[in-house]
Formats: sequence, structure tokens, C-alpha cells
Amino acid sequence: MNPTSKPNFDAHSSTLSSSSSASDRRLNALVRHLAAEESSSPMDSISASPTAARADSVFAHVVQGPEDPILGVTVAYNKDQSPNKVNLGVGAYRTEEGKPLVLNVVRKAEQKLVNDMSRVKEYLPIVGLAEFNKLSARLILGADCPAVNENRVTTVQCLSGTGSLRVGGEFLARHYHERTIYIPTPTWGNHIKVFTLAGLSVKTYRYYDPATRGLNFQGLLEDLGAAPAGAVVLLHACAHNPTGVDPTLEQWEQIRQLMRSRALLPFFDSAYQGFASGSLDADAQSVRRFAADGGELLVAQSYAKNMGLYGERVGALSIVLKTSGVAAKVESQLKLVIRPMYSNPPIHGASIVATILKDKDLFNEWTIELKAMADRIISMRHQLFDSLRAKGTPGDWSHIIKQIGMFTFTGLNPEQVAFMTKEYHIYMTSDGRISMAGLSSRTVPHLTEAIHAAVTRLA
Repeated sequence: MNPTSKPNFDAHSSTLSSSSSASDRRLNALVRHLAAEESSSPMDSISASPTAARADSVFAHVVQGPEDPILGVTVAYNKDQSPNKVNLGVGAYRTEEGKPLVLNVVRKAEQKLVNDMSRVKEYLPIVGLAEFNKLSARLILGADCPAVNENRVTTVQCLSGTGSLRVGGEFLARHYHERTIYIPTPTWGNHIKVFTLAGLSVKTYRYYDPATRGLNFQGLLEDLGAAPAGAVVLLHACAHNPTGVDPTLEQWEQIRQLMRSRALLPFFDSAYQGFASGSLDADAQSVRRFAADGGELLVAQSYAKNMGLYGERVGALSIVLKTSGVAAKVESQLKLVIRPMYSNPPIHGASIVATILKDKDLFNEWTIELKAMADRIISMRHQLFDSLRAKGTPGDWSHIIKQIGMFTFTGLNPEQVAFMTKEYHIYMTSDGRISMAGLSSRTVPHLTEAIHAAVTRLA
């Protein structure tokens, strides 16, 4: 720059003035825009939809659904204000004081998991926790099961027993040539709905004999013998729900031989392993008998009862197959069933189970607590039987101590059940099923009075 020349401040000022003026205009425009937004709701520009103009809901036609016949018992019980009320409907273990129980071994396993700072909350694979699956298969089939050791078993973690049944049912509906499943009469109330919605046709076979309050074994053999070759047959592994009536080991062998001779496919529902007799091995004998003969089968497991993990929804579906190659292909198709259903299972409950099953000390502690629960239920059976006999209640009540597991099929009819609920505030399902786990030494006399009144007044 020429030192004698003067800078053109007038030109510079003109440029600044022009820039400032443009900025002011943009700022003023923004202020006007915001003011306009404040004065009118954004919703003003959205035209009313046809549904918004309706006075009633587009779902107004939906009718009130009925209460679940089992869970509805608890709903009614909770509404009852009587201090003498007793809930014998729900299938959950209660202590002698009538309280829910969290096993000590479960608390120890959870604490162990909490203390492990390396644990994360990432998604599990579609098939679930691998360690849990491996240990679950060994628990139900046996550590020495050839199918397990030859990798002929595919196991997927599912949402407790219900989810395991549903996944298995949908797999069969897609990939098995016979889409009919035979279930016992009676059976758990959810079986029919689970398998029907899975895409299977549900038929029944005789199981319970009301006259003897025991097993109708001849009817069972006749019905399975008449079933079409290849049909699927649902079998309760132990502690049949709702009757508490199980075949003997000799009868199980006859059932196995008949089913294998007619190529009927077994689908076991194992909800009470160890909870029935107090022995994990004894309660798995029916399943292991079928697995040992080299044939194929499905088994759904639940850890709700035997570990008290009701709300964790922990279960597994295992399918025993002829070869490891088929097992791999079946697993690939199970993934395709699970992925659009719930994507993958939760991690916490399965981690609890795996922690207990893989640790020798925790496993042994679990078996002790498990037997204690089973023994208390067996004790309740004997106390109720002795109380009814001492009362002189009409009828033969020996079925109470002959049946096994959580439930007793009392033989009471719906009218008698309704009477006991109204007059004695005792809640159970209308078919007369009672949960022995809901009884205590304190409530046995009250139940005895109710049963005695029902059978004498409403014979």
C-alpha cells in the first residue's frame, strides 16, 4: 500500500452496513416465524382423520375376554377379603407359612453373577445361552446319553415350558409330515391353545379314569394304537398335570414299545423334574427310556418349579435326532421359528441355571432344597388324607397319597368346588384340581371341613 494513500473507510463501512442489514432481515424473519408458530398449534395444519372424528373407539366392538381358568382363580382370590381364604389354584410352591420361596442356591448364584464385573448385557444368540443349553440337555437326558455325546441333540433356550412347547409345535407344523398331535384327557389347560395356534391339529387320548381316580391304561393303549402312524403324542414326563397320576416304569415301557412300533413321535413336557419324587434322575426316567432306544423325540423343559424361577421364564426345547448332521439342520430351522417370534431369549434366568448346574457344590445344594420342597408336598398329601379319614368323610381318598407332584385331582365336581369357594373361601380350578404346594399344616383342617361339607351336602 502506498504510505501516502488513505484507506477507503467509506467503502468498508458501506460493506459492513450492508452485511448488518442482511443479518437483521434474517433475524427479523426468524422472530416473525417463531411468533407465528406460538400463535398456532402445529396440529392445526393436520387434517382430522376419519378415526379421529369418531365419537367411539375403533376397537369398541372388542368383547371382554374371559379370565384364564387357572390364573383367574388367583384374581378371584385376591378380591376376597376373608381372613380364612386359601388359594389352591396357582401352580407355584409356597412355604409352610404360605409365602413364595426363593431358593438359597438361587440367591447364591445371583450374587455370584452380580459380583462378576466381566458380565455384560449383550443380546444372546437366537438359540440362547450355549452353556445353559448343553447343561439342560444333560440334565433331562442324562450325562451318559449316547445322543448327547454323539451331538445328535439340538437344544434351544426358550421362554419357559410354554415357549418351548410353542417353538416345538411350530417347528413340527412346518417340517413334520404328520400335523396331528394327541394330548391326554385331561391335560394342562394351555396345551390345546399352544398347539392349535402353532398350526397343529389337536386330538386326545384317554388317560384319567374318574372311577378309580387313577390311570386308564387300557384306554391309553387302545387310543394310541389307533392313532395314525407318525402322529405326534404329547407325554407328561412326570407329575401329570392336573391329575398327579403317572404310569409305572413297566407301563412306560409298554407305551414306548407301542409308540415305536407305530412310529409315533414322542413330545415330552417336563415341567416337574425333581419336583415330583425329589429325585432328578427318577423323574427323568420316562424321557431317558425313549432316548436310549435310538429313536427321535422332543422334550420341553421348565425351570419354573424345580428352581422356583417362575418369573424368569427359563426353559429349553431339546430334539433328539438320528444323526449330528440332521441335528445341525434342525437347529437352523428352529432359529427361523424363534427369530420372528421373540428374536432371542433373556440372559439372566438362564445364567442362574447354568451357574447352578455347572458348579458341583451349588448343584448339590440345589438337589437338597429340591427334595425338601418335594418332601413337604408329599407330607401335605399324607396330612390331608389322614385328616379326611379321621373326619370320616365319605369316599375313598387314597388317591391323594397315590398321586404325585404339585397337584391332586380330588374328584370334586364343579358344584362342590363352587360351594367350597362361596362358603369356605377356598379357591381351586372348577375341575377339582388343588395345588398341594399351596397347603400348610395350618390350612389342612380348614380344607378338610370344606371337603367334608361339600361331599355330604352335595353328594
